[in-house]
Amino acid sequence: MSENRENKTPQQAAENAPGARDHAAQAEQLDAADPLGSAVRDRFVLDDTVYLDGNSLGALPRAVPGRMAEVISREWGELRIRSWDESGWWTAPERVGDKIAPLIGASPGRVVVGDSTSINVFKAVVGGIRMAGKGCTEILVDATTFPTDGYIARSAARMTGLAVRPVEPTRIADEVTERTALALVNHVDYRTGELNDLPGITNALHSAGALAVWDLCHSAGALPVGVERYNVDLAVGCTYKYLNGGPGSPAYLYVRESLQERFDSPLPGWNSHADPFGMTSDYAAAEGIVRGRVGTPDILSLLALEAALDAWDGVAVEDVRTKSLALTDLFLDCVAAYAPPGRVRSITPYDHGRRGSQVSLECSGAAEVMAELIRRGVIGDFRQPDVLRFGFTPLYTSFADAERAARVLGEVLRALPEEDAAPGAGG
Repeated sequence: MSENRENKTPQQAAENAPGARDHAAQAEQLDAADPLGSAVRDRFVLDDTVYLDGNSLGALPRAVPGRMAEVISREWGELRIRSWDESGWWTAPERVGDKIAPLIGASPGRVVVGDSTSINVFKAVVGGIRMAGKGCTEILVDATTFPTDGYIARSAARMTGLAVRPVEPTRIADEVTERTALALVNHVDYRTGELNDLPGITNALHSAGALAVWDLCHSAGALPVGVERYNVDLAVGCTYKYLNGGPGSPAYLYVRESLQERFDSPLPGWNSHADPFGMTSDYAAAEGIVRGRVGTPDILSLLALEAALDAWDGVAVEDVRTKSLALTDLFLDCVAAYAPPGRVRSITPYDHGRRGSQVSLECSGAAEVMAELIRRGVIGDFRQPDVLRFGFTPLYTSFADAERAARVLGEVLRALPEEDAAPGAGG
């Protein structure tokens, strides 16, 4: 690094990056025209940092603290057990499910909220196997899946006597056979941010007589999913990422209406019984999506999620998708302008049809780079061995945030020794 650059302040170095003023002006113009601008952003508790980790944990919606104070002081503190009826606790799993339903393209009565994503993956996979045709001997699993999905799929296969075959998502249409019971696929790759072809893969599975089970953790709340439009059979998702439900907030299960009568949950609990207070020894499943419940719901987290979903009032998922692509376009353009050549390489597709709402960059020394970014007020995350992840939540991420994050990244990278280039990056 030259003596002249060493003597500059970080702000001066960032402002002198190639094209900085042009990109800053562009960000300002985009923010001024943004239909999801300050009015929606103000629904969240934010500070001066650039928060680009909403693909791991969404920001706190302003409606949540007050609602939780009411739940704790009045519903729990005063009404106590009466709140199961008088405060609507008992019906919350379906009520909150109906608030999530339009965000994934579902009708009311198709989504139930409760338990963790992992438990819902187990319900969906085993329930799907039980609905599969006779003669099925295998399930396909997204070879790039989040590890837990793979662990659970293998456990479910052992329990049901089926084999597991990992397949790259782009190969599922070619690999599915009449022996396939179902495929468990991630809508967006958690590591690369690549958007998989939900309509095409679902159609290919159905053509072979198999079911489609989708993990929506990294897509719901960031882009239109269309579970009903594309005849998805079962889907699961978490609520603490783009749905901003809070740390460990309960997950959800979607079951296509025509399959609900056949859905045989591997975890039959008293909450999903047709007569839950009958306390009979024999299990009889409730009708509809209620049979996706298991035990007593986590009311505090569930009601925090319900309040968090108010941030979506008046927001169209299509507008969210438009802004998501514009945000990630700007960020990628700014990274190309600000980062020294060869220091980072995007592993997120540039093609809009293949991009979720995050940008993942390969970068040598990624852990140290992210730590320095966080120190300088840009919050993303790191995945081993060399991936920087930046998640863009359109409800509260501004274009100025995207430009600033790329600018600070360029500053950090320019301070690195020349030999620390991105893995596989050209000269």
